[in-house]
Parts: sequence; C-alpha cells; structure tokens
Amino acid sequence: MNKFKIKSIYFLRLLRNLFALIGIFFSICVLLALTAQPFWGYYWLGTSKSDLMWEPQSIVLLGGGGMPSQSALMRSWYVEKAVKSFPLANVIIAMPGDLEDSLSTPQLMKKELEIRGIDVSKIRFEHKGTNTRAQALNCQGLVKMQSSILLVTSPEHMRRAVLCFRKVGFEKVNALPAFENAVEADLSFDDDKLGGNKTIVPNVGESINMRYQVWNHLKYEILIAREMVALTYYKLRGWI
Repeated sequence: MNKFKIKSIYFLRLLRNLFALIGIFFSICVLLALTAQPFWGYYWLGTSKSDLMWEPQSIVLLGGGGMPSQSALMRSWYVEKAVKSFPLANVIIAMPGDLEDSLSTPQLMKKELEIRGIDVSKIRFEHKGTNTRAQALNCQGLVKMQSSILLVTSPEHMRRAVLCFRKVGFEKVNALPAFENAVEADLSFDDDKLGGNKTIVPNVGESINMRYQVWNHLKYEILIAREMVALTYYKLRGWI
C-alpha cells in the first residue's frame, strides 16, 4: 500500500470521527434544549450580579447593536422605566460612534430616549469604548467612583458588565437586565381546523414546547457558550 493510500485512509478516518463528534455534540444540544437548563443558565447570567442595593445617581445604558435593533430598543425601554423609578439620575449612553453625525447610533439612541420622555439635558455620552472593559474605564471620567450607578444591558452580558465596572473601581454597581417578557396569550391551535393539506406529519399546534421553547433554548445555548468564552477571556486578561 503506497503512502498516498495510507494518508487517504487516515484522512477519511479523521473526517469520519469529526462528523461523529459533531453529531454527538448536536444531539446533546438538542436534548439539552428539551430541558429547562438553558433558560436557567441564561437567567443566571442576567441575575447573578443584578442586585439593586443603592439608589442610582447615574444610569449607564451599555450599547448593543445599531439603531434600530432588538438589543438597543430593549435596553432603551428599560432605561425609560429606570428613569421613572429614579428621576434624579442622569443617563450615560455608552456606545461608540460619531457624535457629530445625527444619524450615528449613539445619537439615534439619544433620540429614542427623548421620544420616551427622558430629559435630554440629563443625557451624556461615552462614545469611545468599543468593548465592556473600555466602556468601564472611560466612565471613570464621567462618574465619581464612589457614586452609585445602574447598568442596563442584555441579560447574557450583565454579569460581565458588572464585574468589569467593579474591577475598574466603581464601588456601588447596580444592574438592570433587559429581559424579554413572554407573551401572555395562549398560542396553541388546532392544525386541522385551519385547513390545508392533511399529512402524516404530527400536529404541532398544541405543542408550545416544539414550536417555540426548543428553538429559544437552542438560542440561549449559543448565547451562554459565547458569554462563557468572553468571561474566560476577560478573567485571563484580569479585566474582571
């Protein structure tokens, strides 16, 4: 048997083992999605460091995606609620962008807060930080380290954000995770009553778990995996 055939056999075995591992990993992810563990992992990231122990003097809106985006709009909605609860607090929009451009993301976020009734005179910007560590460092020049702050960000990002701000020296860090609210209506339906083709495929109208929960849990698994990698990196760099 020549060297080329030997290499080909080894390569095919390696490829077969790789596909087997991918299949096992995917199967584990699907099975895990059938349980409640992905939700509780996501919930833990959002709430493990989100105690509200001090009345905030500053509310820090940590930017996510552009405007409009799900993350930016969700966080803006929660900032509105926070300002109503703590009307004396000012707001810091921590989002990189050109403040001279009225269509930049930080300026559009400011407009969104203005639409929600927040006094623009209370809004300031941290527009240079491009990751959570940089945002925390730059906020040192805007907020006294001894004053209380309230971080508003997505649930999966909350633990890392709080740890970053504490690491740079902020002494009183509160947190408000921007969780989505579940639909309160009953979304079940009778497949056959809606007409169309009748097939051998099982009806799914009564299975909220199959239609929504499994897919949401798979999404949570991705968010959790990404955030655990980020937490590990930040820990190794000494940022948290």
